[in-house]
Amino acid sequence: MLFKKKRIDFESESLSAITWRRFKRNKLSMLGLIVIVITFIISVLGYTICPDPSPYANDQKPELHVKTPGFVSKVLLVNKNEKPVETGFFEKMFVGETFNYNSYTVYNYFFKGDVILVEEYTGNTENNKGTISKYKLADVVYHLNPAIQPTYDTLKGTVTFTDYKNEVQTKGIVELRNEIQKNHIKYRTHYLGTDKLGRDLLSRLLIGTRISLSVGMISVLISIVIGILLGAMAGYYRGKVDAAIMWLINVVWSLPTLLLVIAITLILGKGIVQVFIAVGLTMWVEVARIVRGQILSIREKEFVEAGRALGFKNMRIILRHILPNVMGPVVVMAASNFAAAILTEAGLSYLGIGAQPPVPSWGEMTSTHHGYILMDKAYLAFIPGIAIMILVLAFMLVGNGLRDALDTRSMDDKPISN
Repeated sequence: MLFKKKRIDFESESLSAITWRRFKRNKLSMLGLIVIVITFIISVLGYTICPDPSPYANDQKPELHVKTPGFVSKVLLVNKNEKPVETGFFEKMFVGETFNYNSYTVYNYFFKGDVILVEEYTGNTENNKGTISKYKLADVVYHLNPAIQPTYDTLKGTVTFTDYKNEVQTKGIVELRNEIQKNHIKYRTHYLGTDKLGRDLLSRLLIGTRISLSVGMISVLISIVIGILLGAMAGYYRGKVDAAIMWLINVVWSLPTLLLVIAITLILGKGIVQVFIAVGLTMWVEVARIVRGQILSIREKEFVEAGRALGFKNMRIILRHILPNVMGPVVVMAASNFAAAILTEAGLSYLGIGAQPPVPSWGEMTSTHHGYILMDKAYLAFIPGIAIMILVLAFMLVGNGLRDALDTRSMDDKPISN
């Protein structure tokens, strides 16, 4: 009785539940899915988790040229003499933070009266006596009216200044020095080091996930819409419609994908949006071929004939009755195309016709630093390359897992008996 009861529960499961249960058994596919989910979370959180939250993680510091992973820089934050701009959480998440201060990399600093003297960092191990810069204490801490200079009272040890609202304030020298040491002298750890322009490599790597996922997602959507539309028309109507569409498929199929993408990109111009369109317009062929083949085998089934007998329009039969039965292979192909789109975008960016600087792209990062492979800084090119490899492998593992889970010919599920 226990065996029969469990058998009934198993047979009453929906197809999606059976597919998910079989997919979970594939440990490598689940690992790939976890990697994709983590990458998606990183791309959504974006600048909120980046050490450098500036737009495109493009805070350039030439003096920090190619610093090793774990390097710690000392920075002085000097407020701008203008009205501060408030950056909301969601604005920071998607477009980055607008800084209300200027940041200067310093080697050492000391106070003298109402000013702070800083020795600028030169990038050398011994610093070689960098330029000494001087900043007013009130200038560092507050947003001042640049037309009115602060006044220093040596007897009282105070500074009187006018802020950007034209309000006059008086603060003690000791108070300002404590405020600077507490909130305006920062130590930044560059966990993956810096690139050739002194930008934080980890920040650009994290923001680069958005480019890879965006290219994959938009390109796959474009390819699925075009592929399903043309494949369904070819498979259902057959005849001259099928011949015309198959001729177009064969023409596009005969062209090298990367060459076709480059041609479309050169026509549309350089830029990330053009890459989305170009990659999508070259990936629909495989989807169309699969949909056409599936519909050719389904269109003569009894339920399709019943729809025609009931007077349903062709479009309703295709959308409501045929396509739901062919979406399994399409989903598997979408996962494969997602990986191919990421690789194509990386290749285009490596060639300089993909995402344009300062947009952080893993392919562009690899291209920019490929000269360091022969030096002791090879990690600059290897890190984004490894990121591309891991994400592409994750999508391929998920695609293989979906293929096995949706394969009705290998239904090896058996009820559990005690």
